[in-house]
Amino acid sequence: MQRILILFFIVLSSSLNLYAQEKDSLSQVQELKSVDIIAYFSKQPILELTSAGESISTNLIETQQNTSLLPSLNTVSGLRMEERSPGSYRLAMRGSLIRSPFGVRNIKIYLDEFALTDAGGNTYLNLIDPASLSSVNILKGPDGSLYGANSGGVIRLQPHGFSVNKNKTSLQVGGGSYGLFQEQVSVQRKVNDEYSFSIDQSLTRSDGYRDHTALNKKTLQTAHKWKYSKNNTLRFLALYSDLEYQTPGGLTESQLEENRRMSRPASDPNPSAKEQNAGIYNETFFGGIAHDAQISKKLKHSISIFGSTTDFENPFITNYEFRTEENIGLRSYFSFKDDINQNFKYQMQIGFEGQKGWNSIDNFDNNQGSLGSTQAKDNLDNSRVSYFYRAKANLFKRWTIEASLGLNQVKIDYRTRFPVVQNPEGEISFGSVWMPRVATSYLINDGLAIRASISKGYSPPTIAEVRSSDNTINTDLEAETGVNYELGLRYETENKRFIADLSFYNYKMNNGIVRQLNDNGNEYYVNAGEINQNGIEASFWANLINETENRFIRNLKLKSALTYNHYRFGTYKVKDNNFSDNKVTSVPDWVVNNTLFIKFTQNLNLNISHNYTSEIPLNDANTVYSKAYHLIQMKGIWKWNISNTTEIEFFTGVDNLLNEDYSLGNDINAYGQRYFNPAAKRNYFGGMKLSL
Repeated sequence: MQRILILFFIVLSSSLNLYAQEKDSLSQVQELKSVDIIAYFSKQPILELTSAGESISTNLIETQQNTSLLPSLNTVSGLRMEERSPGSYRLAMRGSLIRSPFGVRNIKIYLDEFALTDAGGNTYLNLIDPASLSSVNILKGPDGSLYGANSGGVIRLQPHGFSVNKNKTSLQVGGGSYGLFQEQVSVQRKVNDEYSFSIDQSLTRSDGYRDHTALNKKTLQTAHKWKYSKNNTLRFLALYSDLEYQTPGGLTESQLEENRRMSRPASDPNPSAKEQNAGIYNETFFGGIAHDAQISKKLKHSISIFGSTTDFENPFITNYEFRTEENIGLRSYFSFKDDINQNFKYQMQIGFEGQKGWNSIDNFDNNQGSLGSTQAKDNLDNSRVSYFYRAKANLFKRWTIEASLGLNQVKIDYRTRFPVVQNPEGEISFGSVWMPRVATSYLINDGLAIRASISKGYSPPTIAEVRSSDNTINTDLEAETGVNYELGLRYETENKRFIADLSFYNYKMNNGIVRQLNDNGNEYYVNAGEINQNGIEASFWANLINETENRFIRNLKLKSALTYNHYRFGTYKVKDNNFSDNKVTSVPDWVVNNTLFIKFTQNLNLNISHNYTSEIPLNDANTVYSKAYHLIQMKGIWKWNISNTTEIEFFTGVDNLLNEDYSLGNDINAYGQRYFNPAAKRNYFGGMKLSL
């Protein structure tokens, strides 16, 4: 790890030297674009932001392999996205993955103003096609004061259609190793100054590296924006996704050494993953409509209504599960802004967000992929309500002060339909929790800002944790809570050629939720007491060589991110086992990511990404670790401008260039020592994109 840190700072020093050498001629300087982020009710310069945040542009997504958001999100310090097999994703931000057998927990995710995170607390991030997004905006750290229950942070995905500047049509077709095929169509139209829309369609399939890891995913998304009067705007979004992927299961260390491409074999008393046809089938429709009204010069009202319906099918080793999930939500707020004078500006927002969900969960015996006898049937209806208020003041164009307060309420009503039990109905309430946040940012000069914040985190158990695969409803599980203390520093040069961000945080989480497995291999969840999360995040962007027409290398850009996690359990005992003071399961101490973008002559571009991840504890006892690895990915792009309006792009790339033995997502506290989900060895991809 010391070598990695030395390399990180050598690259940083080199970039500063290159910047100094290039600055001698102002006529040659090409500025990086101003860095903005959509956060806290508006688009704003990230330099003035009072929290740790980052925005991922569509350009960054396109320069990576864009079959998923994983390569792009993993360029952000403090974020870790995992893929156990194609389509099976997990995401952690400022937290661990011990709650997530799959999916996303304790992070709130929006599609524009529409909550993609459902009323049950789960987010199907794998339904999204990366090519349908114009940007990804990330706020790190708990912020339940404005966005409802979360303890990790907030992500806002911006779809095409809401910010169309010019007409675009593109068709991309690609393929790669292990039967990968991808097709994407995007149509973006700005009809006039009042109306714009987009239609995005995709198809992705893969046989997968391991046995029994096939993926088949189809998406269709459309977004519309209509400014029907001077002060009123409507936005409409609809997403349909049909996702199928097989789940190979984890391997023991000996099975990994025998054949890393095998799926989980049979072992008494359970059959193999392939025999049980283990997999996920998810058909979801998500939609929303939003209305913005500029009531006066200073007062604005925004309201959005959204909902989803999901048919979910999961043949698993020990059971066959069917879930029907229906969700509806509303988010509404008033925003008041006033510029008293140049030295004093302020704004206030007051609003409400509520979600209601209806979940029907039925479990049967799995007889080699066919339904058997009924195991359990339950209905769980849940509601999430958040009332919020925020005030922000900007003094003398340098000092920003903001405070917000949210009241969060989460409740679950359950009813057992099978088997017959003495008390089939009940209610689980996680109370009314006040969520304050106080933050400030000060511009020391035009390019240097220091920030500090104190915020409370709150993350109640999701439906999948209260009613997990052991088919019992856990009424004793409590919500995670904690207080986050954070200091940060941002710096950018006058011409935006060099930008740096540094964060230090301390988050003490109470009642941390931890995944466990019983003797049958079914999961259940417990509260682990206190978890101490201390971290350092550093990021920088550098335009090392300005764009020029008379060099072989016309442009050279570097983005680097470093994450240090010092995560430790507090007092944590399960039965006779004492895990107190151990490293928190699934969290690496160090993650370093470097992305180098090179633009050559003749419209040839090359993107090189490097990720170093240190060893990861795979169980609470810290007796099993995954190995550290270096992952290098490359993508080359050649663009051919046929005319002023038509362009063909050819691309090719390699994943895992070093041919590492590694995993992008292991099973945590795995039953039978089946921790390992090996990722693909060196593999290749390529294709073409036609843009009109």
